[in-house]
Amino acid sequence: MAGIYIHIPFCKQRCNYCAFYSTTLYNIKEEYVNALCKELLMRKDYVAGDVISTIYFGGGTPSTLTIEQLERVCSTIYSTYPIAENPEVTIECNPDDLTPEYLERLKELPFNRISMGVQSFNNIQLKRLGRRHTAEGAHLAVANARAAGYNNISIDLMFALPDSTLLEWQHDLESAIALKPDHLSAYNLMYEEGTPLYRALQRGDFNELGEDENVKQFGILIEAMKGAGYRHYEISNFALPGKESRHNSSYWNDTPYIGCGAAAHSYNGTSREWNIADIKTYIEGINGEKRNFEIEHLTEEERYNDTILTRLRTADGIPLIWMKDKFSDKLNAYMLRAAEKEIALGNLKEENGHLSLTEKGIFISDAVIRELIYV
Repeated sequence: MAGIYIHIPFCKQRCNYCAFYSTTLYNIKEEYVNALCKELLMRKDYVAGDVISTIYFGGGTPSTLTIEQLERVCSTIYSTYPIAENPEVTIECNPDDLTPEYLERLKELPFNRISMGVQSFNNIQLKRLGRRHTAEGAHLAVANARAAGYNNISIDLMFALPDSTLLEWQHDLESAIALKPDHLSAYNLMYEEGTPLYRALQRGDFNELGEDENVKQFGILIEAMKGAGYRHYEISNFALPGKESRHNSSYWNDTPYIGCGAAAHSYNGTSREWNIADIKTYIEGINGEKRNFEIEHLTEEERYNDTILTRLRTADGIPLIWMKDKFSDKLNAYMLRAAEKEIALGNLKEENGHLSLTEKGIFISDAVIRELIYV
């Protein structure tokens, strides 16, 4: 099995916190879609004939494309790659784009999962973050998606927002849970250098929350989602039973995937590739039959570190027998020695042949993972 990631970098406006590659150059959307379809054809052998079980349109804002443009990309994928019988096909959307009319036409395409960037239900915070929707718009978008027949809806939230209080965060969580999403991703706001939000912080326009407040908000998140019946299956992700993101899980479980589009990454088990993060250069390269990309061939130690970094973030953790088959005795011994210390500290546990974070360890996951990284 393998996955396909499609990067749609277009945004109507850039969010103030975003450091991902995106563009507001709407006049080249058609050129970009043409290049995207061409790249999909050029690289059909990248995953060596593996059946595609997940397809993910991310961004940027994929919902800024027209239905006709989305249909062309989907048609190219389905006519070029072997697709599993019941694939998970996700599209990231801005709440403002999910009108009944748009959703009705979207249902004509293979998408069966919608991921919605809500971030907050506080209109003051939404404005500060540079989001183009309101809290009311997020509620309406979920209702519209349900009415259109979508039964797999994910929403994104951010915690530790500027000057935010525990009560405000609890309100965000209560608002999210009331919508009964099938899946929720919650991320700690990061102030990325070069973004408008970072510059505002440097000017002293607001205060960044301290580590203690971050931890408290994370703890409230875990308890609220658990109490509402969601499984905490990865550090930042919660799902109702059977609604875990199959595509994101492939990143954590060493599943190969091909990434097409400007700045998109690919992985085949032994190397990683990433396309150039410049839309015009990307298009020129594809049109000239010479894709602009970089490649990194992974050593065993690098593959081991990637495995520790990704699998230890999941509730299932690291399967020890699988690690023994996949990596050398030297690396397995290194992992077990480091894990022994963290088990004694109560940060890791070994159960049913898996090594995973404890409830205590989740709160200091970065530090625990660093202990197992091979240096």
